[in-house]
Amino acid sequence: MIGRLNHVAIAVPDLKAATEVYRHTLGAKVSAEEEQPEHGVSTVFIELPNTKIELLGMLGDNSPIAGFLERNPNGGIHHLCYEVPDIKAARDRLVEQGARVLGNGEPKIGAHGKPVLFLHPKDFCGTLVELEEA
Repeated sequence: MIGRLNHVAIAVPDLKAATEVYRHTLGAKVSAEEEQPEHGVSTVFIELPNTKIELLGMLGDNSPIAGFLERNPNGGIHHLCYEVPDIKAARDRLVEQGARVLGNGEPKIGAHGKPVLFLHPKDFCGTLVELEEA
């Protein structure tokens, strides 16, 4: 069902500093910072030959990564994003098998302009999983 790894997301306490690490220290191609108000984060994407890294910064006091950064003040891997051909069919199949979809279960538009869903980490070996329609 899942396709390629779309990105690995890393929550960071200082998005500008993290961006500079990837841009200058590692010499990576880095996107502009974009606010994602519906998701409560600001994002920067690092382009790699085989996938992307998404740097997540807090956007507002109610950011969903606030709790993660409280527990991990230096930041860390937040989630993995896999592509699926049909997000609603993938959701229905997963729910049928007992997986929990976070939120109201309906896809939202993600940072790439495509529908996304998040799956409960307790159902996936302790890892928060994002599905993005390919």
